[in-house]
Amino acid sequence: MHPLYRRPPHRAVGCALAALAVALASPSWAEPAPSFATLLERIGQTPSALEADALSDAAEARVRQARTRPNPTVSLEAENALGSGPFDGYASAETTVSLSQDLELWGRRRARIGAATAEAGTAALQRDLAMVETAGRLAQTYADAEAAGRRAVLAQEGLALAVADARAALALVEKGREPVLRGIQAESEAAAARATLDEAQAERDAAFARLTAVAMLSRPVTAIAVSLLDQAAGPVVPSLTTVPAVRVAEARRTAAERRIDVERIAARPDVTASVGLRRFEAEDATALTFGVSLPLPLFDRNRGNIDAARADYRAADARLAQARLDAVADRAAASARLGASASRVAASDAGVSAAEEAYRLSRIGFDAGRIAQLELRTSRAALINARNAAVDARLARVRAEIDLARLEGRAPFEGNP
Repeated sequence: MHPLYRRPPHRAVGCALAALAVALASPSWAEPAPSFATLLERIGQTPSALEADALSDAAEARVRQARTRPNPTVSLEAENALGSGPFDGYASAETTVSLSQDLELWGRRRARIGAATAEAGTAALQRDLAMVETAGRLAQTYADAEAAGRRAVLAQEGLALAVADARAALALVEKGREPVLRGIQAESEAAAARATLDEAQAERDAAFARLTAVAMLSRPVTAIAVSLLDQAAGPVVPSLTTVPAVRVAEARRTAAERRIDVERIAARPDVTASVGLRRFEAEDATALTFGVSLPLPLFDRNRGNIDAARADYRAADARLAQARLDAVADRAAASARLGASASRVAASDAGVSAAEEAYRLSRIGFDAGRIAQLELRTSRAALINARNAAVDARLARVRAEIDLARLEGRAPFEGNP
């Protein structure tokens, strides 16, 4: 065979070997991320958790404010002073100092406290829900980073396999057992493997950057020391009442019901009592004054606010019914997905073992000249796909565990070592 037609395969393998050398020349240092359990202990420092805590504290403060009685009113009034005739100057003046107080009759204060307490209970449950959702986001980010790291390693191994196969193809071309086209194809496969590796490394770096930000780590992480993809699911909580979304919906319905009581009582007259002391300058005498005042409900009986509160309650009751239906359906679906994902992991692991054996036999057959390069390429692609499918299966199991944990009101993998 003419030497000029042998150079492309040589250059192909040379380029692939150079690419492999660059790929394998990764930094010798790595900053491992803390384990997911360790990060879970710091979840109270995340912005979402701090926001939920602040909102809960605000609701508790409003309960304290609701328990406070209204301030009394002090008034000073002067009559028959600085006029004309007998009322000239201040000699005939009548000066009254009085103190008035809203009596808060009809259970007004009790209703106000009840509504504020119900709102505080809702805020506390929303805080718990926010903690669960934050834990789920952290678990998803952690698993995504680990999966991206594994895919980068698999892409690096894929490049090594492509280079090794190209070297074997070159040897057969040199011996005249394969056409030059096989060398060109090997160069194309090596270039594609290199591009796949570059993409996987970029995804890995981005995933680790997201993990560093979400976990609020002071130093960028570049590796996962404790696997989350290989962990078993957390314990199943059988009671439906633990579903945070249902509990929040129940608390919101209770708060809406309490607001109806507040609006009903607001329709009743607001009674104010007063007592005072009046000074008569002309007689040089004093006397007590006292009285009661209340508005006449002729025009405003708060009907609009009462109807609005009742409508809000109906809406909250409908949301609660929907939340219960969704909880039953979502829980069944999440449990099914978790069980299916466990089977998928086992099946994908078996597929990897079979694909590795198939590639090994294909490589032996190719080196011996018993099978074509196309079959070797097919078995190598099947091996790469099987290994990536195993990573995808474990990632799907983590997502199923996150969904089920959210419905059960716990952190994903809680209680696992």
